[in-house]
Amino acid sequence: MKNLKYCIALVCVVLYTTSCNDWLDVNNDPDSPNNKSAVVSNRLPWIQKFYMYSAGATNMRTACQAGIYYSNNTNNNHLGVTWACQPGSTTTSYQTWFVSSAANLNDLYNKAQEEGAYHYMAAANVMHALGFMEMLDLYGEIPYTEALGSSPSPAYDNGKTVFNGCIAKLDEAIELLNRTQETTAESLSSGDLWNEGDVNKWLKLCYGLKARYLLKLSKKTDLYNPEAILDCLSRGPQSNADNTFARCYNSASDVLDYLYFDPIMTNGNWDYAAYGSNQRITKYYYDLLTNMRGSGVEDPRMTKIVPASMSNIKLDASNKVREFKWLRSEGVDIYGDATRLIAGGATSIQIATYADVDKEIKYTIEDNADRTAFIAALAGKPYTVNGNDVTVTYKAGSVYVNSTNYKYAGDTVYVNLRTNSVQTGNADLGELDMNWYFTSQSKSQGAVGSTGSFQVRPNSDQEILTYHEMCFIKAEVYMRKGDKSNAHKAYQDGIKAHIDMMQEKLTEWKSAGHSNPDMWPMDESAIMTYLSGDAVCQDAGSLTMADIMLQKYLAMGCSIENWNDMRRFNYSAGNIDNFGVVYPGYDRSPLFAGQAEIIGSSKTDLTYWMRRWRLPDTLELKYNSTNAKEANANALEKYIWSCPVWWDCTTDDEYFGYIQAALK
Repeated sequence: MKNLKYCIALVCVVLYTTSCNDWLDVNNDPDSPNNKSAVVSNRLPWIQKFYMYSAGATNMRTACQAGIYYSNNTNNNHLGVTWACQPGSTTTSYQTWFVSSAANLNDLYNKAQEEGAYHYMAAANVMHALGFMEMLDLYGEIPYTEALGSSPSPAYDNGKTVFNGCIAKLDEAIELLNRTQETTAESLSSGDLWNEGDVNKWLKLCYGLKARYLLKLSKKTDLYNPEAILDCLSRGPQSNADNTFARCYNSASDVLDYLYFDPIMTNGNWDYAAYGSNQRITKYYYDLLTNMRGSGVEDPRMTKIVPASMSNIKLDASNKVREFKWLRSEGVDIYGDATRLIAGGATSIQIATYADVDKEIKYTIEDNADRTAFIAALAGKPYTVNGNDVTVTYKAGSVYVNSTNYKYAGDTVYVNLRTNSVQTGNADLGELDMNWYFTSQSKSQGAVGSTGSFQVRPNSDQEILTYHEMCFIKAEVYMRKGDKSNAHKAYQDGIKAHIDMMQEKLTEWKSAGHSNPDMWPMDESAIMTYLSGDAVCQDAGSLTMADIMLQKYLAMGCSIENWNDMRRFNYSAGNIDNFGVVYPGYDRSPLFAGQAEIIGSSKTDLTYWMRRWRLPDTLELKYNSTNAKEANANALEKYIWSCPVWWDCTTDDEYFGYIQAALK
């Protein structure tokens, strides 16, 4: 892996020649950079950037697994619907971390050590912990102690070794951040994309990450330490002002990066969840935004998270939109009756398009009941019937699905998450318009195909660690201690912190001039009504772990932490302590087809659920399979997806029992 570490220096050269508002334009020696001359302030931002890219792939795909998103992409859909897991979905996170980020960590650390730049050494350790813990969460056993050395086939370490190594890196980072740098060392502010060199925020990031990671040990009675977590929380973020974000931009001066050809200043989650048109909100997630705790109360965050498109469009004499209605997306039903997916297939939700001129589509519907229902749903659209054939005319300005399969015709209600950056289709509209448009014609007419979603726009802040996550961790820890009073306060603080964080960003967007109403602030009275209503538990005595975790699930959204939490609670098995079912309604889909990958037959069997990712075929299993199999006897098997990682087991004996012998 070390042989690939110099790729970032080359990226810096290419990008330096086209200014990017100083976002990553930091190379002092564009003509002859090399591994010896590159300064620490040039190294850190690229490690941060490509970690964001790796995290974006991870967040989106685990969000499919956790039931946040539905994807009709065949490489990702299985993660949320069929669970027939494909190896092609596991490469990007691994590759971008090890090749683009991790391969540069030792050089950053060593160069900083030479210069007495202790805060850069600390930042290298924090990045180490972030990336390698993500790899542990995903793959279980990974190259670790030998990963960044000279061996082309490094040995693997078990999950316990990786976990303890990451905690040790954070502990050393805390010690380093408390040192005063040498006077000749570069200031951390010169190369820090996240916290602008604020050492106190980096310290809070370290303690917050420790709290997050120590919580993963909740199944381990010998290691789980609530007081240690609470101590970390007391030293971590105390308000939204302490959040660590990667600030992202939709900039006309942006360029495409050298390795992946995506805009370098944009949000990593957007790169995967909303760069294309495949992802949509699920009904499971949508229902939490509209019916939390069975309240029937709409969350004020709903219209900022669930995208909308224009419908019932009327054009004026100059072919511009003069009249329309916003169509808020419905959620794709995966875990309930899944009627639409069963009828059309797991990957069959179609992308809506736009009628530039009148468009006729003939549907052949042999089933009389289906034909009657189809006609009833046409809602005034002109149609003719000839036997089994129903021909519908979609007038100019209509939104429709360009398919003769009648089962797909209603898919216009599922608005995709896609938004466009200046670099990916909206250059002619400028930086303030990131809507997705059905076609170039609809764009010229102003017909919006998707308004996008809060977390996954090009200029959304990529959340690294937030105060609301800390509040929900505190609520869970107190709930486990039986202290419902403190749990309830932390739970309510977490909900309010997330709403406040969103409101601040929405206010910023509106002030910048964005015309998209989904990027404007929530109504304050609606917020107060929600916080005091039935969707939020008002009585500490009736608070449940499900209340806490579902609000955390809602707030974390496109984040691997939702999948991590679900594994800790065994999804909807209901067999963790006396907490009952924490994720009610989450289960295998009616379209489950992953018998070869997910082998358990009972909800209380760990192998009934997705527990990890299989190692990338094109990387580790092709070139380092001997070491992979030595670390885990099941590493090359399809059913490795069922094998729990170290922190997901109650004891070391249980964990080693899973990885030292075949599961079946």
